[in-house]
Amino acid sequence: MSSTPKLPFDHAFERGMRNRRAALGDAWVDKSVAKANTFNAEFQHFITDYAWHGVWGRPGLDWKTRRVLVLAVTSALGRWDEFEIHLRGALTPGNAHTLSPDEVREALIQIAIYAGVPAANTGFAKALGILRELGLEPPAHPADNAWHSGEGRPAFTTTRPKLFATIREPRHADTGADEGRQTIVLSHALGQDHSMWDAVANQLARYHRVITPDTRGHGRSEIPQGPLTLAELAADAARVIDELAEGGPVIWVGLSMGGMIGQELALQHPDKIKALVLANTTSAYPEAGRQAVTERIATVQSQGLGAIATATMNRFFSDSFREQQPAAVARHQRLFEATDPEGYTACSAAIREIDLTARLGEIGVPTLVIAGSEDQGTPTPMLDTIAQGIPGAHLVTLQGAAHLSAAEQPEAFSEAVAEFIAGL
Repeated sequence: MSSTPKLPFDHAFERGMRNRRAALGDAWVDKSVAKANTFNAEFQHFITDYAWHGVWGRPGLDWKTRRVLVLAVTSALGRWDEFEIHLRGALTPGNAHTLSPDEVREALIQIAIYAGVPAANTGFAKALGILRELGLEPPAHPADNAWHSGEGRPAFTTTRPKLFATIREPRHADTGADEGRQTIVLSHALGQDHSMWDAVANQLARYHRVITPDTRGHGRSEIPQGPLTLAELAADAARVIDELAEGGPVIWVGLSMGGMIGQELALQHPDKIKALVLANTTSAYPEAGRQAVTERIATVQSQGLGAIATATMNRFFSDSFREQQPAAVARHQRLFEATDPEGYTACSAAIREIDLTARLGEIGVPTLVIAGSEDQGTPTPMLDTIAQGIPGAHLVTLQGAAHLSAAEQPEAFSEAVAEFIAGL
């Protein structure tokens, strides 16, 4: 009695088939396997073994990265049949490690630079066709209302003095509960502008709406004529919230000057604030600190910002960061020197007079306080005073960071803020 011999378990082939099904979906693989015949069966076995196990089975790269690599290479080579197979597999819900339409769009924009606009144009067309097939067609959106997601939509207040801000909408608005998404306002340090926050803003904008204004006298906001007060800067902040954040309340994240504005805002306009993050800031300067600010004002008025730029960078960044990241420090120094001198001195006059320590107990919103262990401008005891003064406030210290902690350690800063927001 004869019988067909039982084949041994082919581990490489079975692992490859597992990966192939996970990547492309059972329906596609079943259709492909059904086409096997005496002419091409060995080739199918070869591809399943060496491509889907030998390459896709390696743990060195995550599957999303491998998917993007395949899309990039197949589009660059014009292998559009293969491109469509993999793109459909990457977009089909239920498959392993799928790509979101946003991730596919980012891959195609990258492809436009390195493989050419025609390749990206074809890729976009094929991607839209697949999205329609899957019932995922994106809604219409005018091209003149599309902005760089790493910078945000530019906006000005309609009331004067004119204030500029960028607005990043959440990139993953389709994930998570609506109530988990917040509007966050990031307020920069003296002598910087909204771009100081780029790395942090892009991290937080994964799931939240992020607004980054230029404080009056900085960036593209109106330049004041004469000194300002902290109350005036807080009133500006309230207008930004009214006009660009639908009246709030918002989560205000302020660093240095931005943190001082945040304290005044929470006291003068408590209805605008849902929560506070106060980083590398103070609630009051000692007499020596006020005198130092007065001297800087005089130097800038007589010699310009360049006269204090190097000393400011030494205060902004730790020794190790300045040594390891000189190009980043130089970029912030150029931004500092590009600040309008009248704007700088007007805001310096405002923050010099801060004296809110006795009123910290009146702040009634959840508050995170962030210090930098190497911050000589607003050392940790100043932040501890704030944390002790605001009921329920929590202090986090970023080890190794100096005054511009959000620029020096953006990932750690973003993580601390995101964890705080998640707990609200």
